[in-house]
Amino acid sequence: MSKAGRWTTRILIGVGVAILVVLVLAIGVLWYLKIPEVAAGMAAKAVCSANFVADRSGSADELMAEDVDGASPAFALVSTSIDDEEKSVSARFLGVVSQRATLMDERGCVLDGDVDTTAEPVTPDSPDPAPWPVGDAAVADVNPALETVLDGAMAGAGDVTGANTRAVAVIQGDQLVGLRTAEGFTPQTPQHGWSMTKTVAAMLLYMRATEVGLDLQTPVVDSFPTGREPEWVAEWRQDERAEITVMDLLHMTDGLDNDEGYAPGGSVPEMLWSAPDMAAWAAAHPAAQPAGTSWQYLSATSNILAEVTRAQFDTDEEYWAYPQQALFGPLGIDTATLETDASGTWVGSSYLWASVLDWARLGRLMMADGTWDGTQVMPPGWVDLATARAMPDGEGHGYGAQTWMLGDPIGGECKDYPGVPEDTMAMEGHWGQLVAMVPSRNAEIVRLGWTFESDAYDECQLITDVLSALPE
Repeated sequence: MSKAGRWTTRILIGVGVAILVVLVLAIGVLWYLKIPEVAAGMAAKAVCSANFVADRSGSADELMAEDVDGASPAFALVSTSIDDEEKSVSARFLGVVSQRATLMDERGCVLDGDVDTTAEPVTPDSPDPAPWPVGDAAVADVNPALETVLDGAMAGAGDVTGANTRAVAVIQGDQLVGLRTAEGFTPQTPQHGWSMTKTVAAMLLYMRATEVGLDLQTPVVDSFPTGREPEWVAEWRQDERAEITVMDLLHMTDGLDNDEGYAPGGSVPEMLWSAPDMAAWAAAHPAAQPAGTSWQYLSATSNILAEVTRAQFDTDEEYWAYPQQALFGPLGIDTATLETDASGTWVGSSYLWASVLDWARLGRLMMADGTWDGTQVMPPGWVDLATARAMPDGEGHGYGAQTWMLGDPIGGECKDYPGVPEDTMAMEGHWGQLVAMVPSRNAEIVRLGWTFESDAYDECQLITDVLSALPE
């Protein structure tokens, strides 16, 4: 071999070794950040819930394309399959790391859940022709200005690179005055609320705490009845976390050393798709600040709160049945599913599914401070609690008890939008979910979508535009 040939060979070998080293390092980083496990978990969970909870048609690949692939390039390495007999979905990252989500009775799709032969996929009822809120019908009168706003809100529906709105409903008084749904979705299709779940899970806690006499100022470590105390409580008793109250959890002022990271390797994906016991995972974080002294939005906090609620029942079966029995049923809601983690605790941070009209019913109940059709479904006082500011200033002044105060002039997310009234309170969720409640206008706006690109949707502008189209 010539000298030039030997040099060429050495260069090729060197390049090959360098590529191999880069590949090994990349794979090592992926595994260190738990990306294969988390990606497989998110895919299995998303496709399982879309198929069995939301009752959406489509293959596993189609549901992946609609709900998952746009979140990260990593999902190109994930394959999924649906098992209709076991009511489960399996996902595999590079065919190596696998996760499975299974439909379970009253618990939705559960990662690493057992096969449950009693579980039945959700089949939404046919539309009820009675006017909303008893039925599903909108008022016959057409508001041209509102129609224009709703047409704009639905522009590009189905485009996963755009706003991708899936449903919008507008309530004024007790009337459904506007409704739109995207192709493939109906007013009865259960849709994922993401963090709007936080508000509803807090409503359930408030209801149960009132029933059993739990003072919300009680330290978390003292809120668990005998026999219902999780293992992590013993550790909390030994340090400053013993000072955290149930109210601190409601207000996100617990001071735990955590973050709301959504990037690959972030804390929220790890909790949602890698931790079988999310409350224990959240509670394992030490204190960074004294309780009640600072505000930090943490999904992890909401899952600790869900375990506090769980402990207020003698059995898990009572706990799992409670949302339908105490809240959804009295409102005539038949599309809602509050899903749990593998340990059996509600994923209070993220996993309530309900149709656009049932989300509207939950918002209407909240605006009426728990009254529904003349019956007090929730104990009065919830709105006062939900709107009591978490902190005297800063971002925490735009947050109440698991509820956003969008128009708050100090910390509200929409404080720079004059068209958003100061009393506007909201449930908000990842990728553009919204139930905005405006008592001063006796109005409510529900928007559900799957907006991967945050710049494609402006919730404050939507609220402004809808309210400007409604009569005073």
